[in-house]
Amino acid sequence: MAYTAHMLDSLFFSRHLDEDERLMCVTHKHWWLGIRSLFWPSVSFAASVAMIIIAFRPSLTVAFVAWACISLLWWIHAFFDYFLDAWIITDHGVIDVAWHGWFHRQSTRVLYSDIQGVSYEVQGILGTLLRFGTVSVEKISTGSVISLDHVGNPRAVEARILKNMEAYLYSKNLKDAKHVQELLSHLVAEHVQAKSLERR
Repeated sequence: MAYTAHMLDSLFFSRHLDEDERLMCVTHKHWWLGIRSLFWPSVSFAASVAMIIIAFRPSLTVAFVAWACISLLWWIHAFFDYFLDAWIITDHGVIDVAWHGWFHRQSTRVLYSDIQGVSYEVQGILGTLLRFGTVSVEKISTGSVISLDHVGNPRAVEARILKNMEAYLYSKNLKDAKHVQELLSHLVAEHVQAKSLERR
């Protein structure tokens, strides 16, 4: 089940990644929201299939088949609306992906180096019982906040982002330190070479 979910995440969300970027996980809204959004399309599709089976006249069958097709399209739309509104957590940052319809998608990227803080909030009885809430990320550069509502286990999502952020910043500091070391050694080498030329 987890492997299938990871394959689906890779299939739908890998297009948002840069070439050197690695997908760590995808955070979706709570499964309760998915069930709620798929309930009526599922009922409509099941009813249309039942009517096709018990229909006595061919003219009615055609109408029920059309109903089934419309219900299936409704179900697919509701699934994408739930599944494609997500956060992609990578080794470089967080990508907020929003699906507004068949031909309208939007994504916002926040690098770990541009994150000022990560927070979560759980509100209401249902949120407390089912353990879902809002996770927010604040940007240093603009002070703006991006949020994802109805996230399952928001505390774990916050911890995952902070862990990846710490690893990214540690790696970046190592690279910066190595770069400074190379620059210093290059300057020292040039200085020594210039001194040796002066002595000659």
